[in-house]
Amino acid sequence: MRLVLIGDGESPHLLKWARALAAVPGLELWAASSRGFAPGFDAVLAADRRLALNTRPDVAGGNLALLWQLPRLARWLRRLQPDWLNAHYLTSHGTLAWLAQRLFRVPGKLVGSAWGSDILVTPTKGVFWRWLTTRVLRACAFITSDSQVMASRMRDLGARDVMVFPFGLDALPPAATTKDRDLVFANRGLEPIYDPERVLQVFAGLARQRPSLRLVMANDGTMRSALQARVQQSGLAGSVRFVGRLDGDAQAQLYDQAQWYLSLPRSDSVSVSVLEAMAHGCVPILSDLPANRELVRDGDNGLILPDGALAQAVDMDRLLQRARTIADDNRAWVRRHALFAPAVAAFVDRLRAFPSR
Repeated sequence: MRLVLIGDGESPHLLKWARALAAVPGLELWAASSRGFAPGFDAVLAADRRLALNTRPDVAGGNLALLWQLPRLARWLRRLQPDWLNAHYLTSHGTLAWLAQRLFRVPGKLVGSAWGSDILVTPTKGVFWRWLTTRVLRACAFITSDSQVMASRMRDLGARDVMVFPFGLDALPPAATTKDRDLVFANRGLEPIYDPERVLQVFAGLARQRPSLRLVMANDGTMRSALQARVQQSGLAGSVRFVGRLDGDAQAQLYDQAQWYLSLPRSDSVSVSVLEAMAHGCVPILSDLPANRELVRDGDNGLILPDGALAQAVDMDRLLQRARTIADDNRAWVRRHALFAPAVAAFVDRLRAFPSR
């Protein structure tokens, strides 16, 4: 069975999909990227099985340069004669794959993989974006979603068949042996959608309860300078540390050390970062989003902060008393539901169950 990934080859998320798919016996994998390819692809997929369109698409839209590459992509796909096109991020790469089939008669079935804002945000921008999303969804034999809430939204928009599994972990990490009860970790992007200002507000409230607390904020983004200035002005400079983007090993060390994990985005599907924190035994404190409630039972295996709530709702002592139980329960859930390789194997089984073209 010949499958072509279509997405952003510079994204670590597409690389993770490629690694998992390449490990499935009997699957012949190819990939087309709207940009280039991350170096990690060299160990996964030979250069002659890849096509880099070398554009710089913007998820906000207006990607005419990408559409100009459509004939080139279609010619390449027609030579391959794929069984499946797997488009990642529906309102860019999904549109590209749909047009390649509709305008250039590229063979194979289309399966879409939604990533979050392509379903939760883009269709709300206007009539055109909703129409486009619906057309792409209806063109897909089925769609993958990493949360039930996003699957429900896709069905509302016209998806015929949705397969739900988290964008999970490659492996369950060893259980953390010791935790620093005063360490809080946050690693979402420093962009408005992830609301890092609220992360600082919540941390400040927690620190009033427990003055020994420290916050490590990883990752980067357009708000970093403003956030650092705010920390200086608020008197938190001694308690908050910005460490930028981290490699996997450095991030795993912080997950292992931190007792608390803060993730407070305004919109999100099931986040791999939250799954990682759960697997490493952190107590998650999350924003009140439907996808977060698929992972955390408020007050049981973590905490959900309602909109507008800062830290007054957080009973840190009670959570600390149950921290070991929370860690064990969350690791067990990740082991059962959020390991990526078994999910991808089931995904390929679904592809093979469809009638041949």
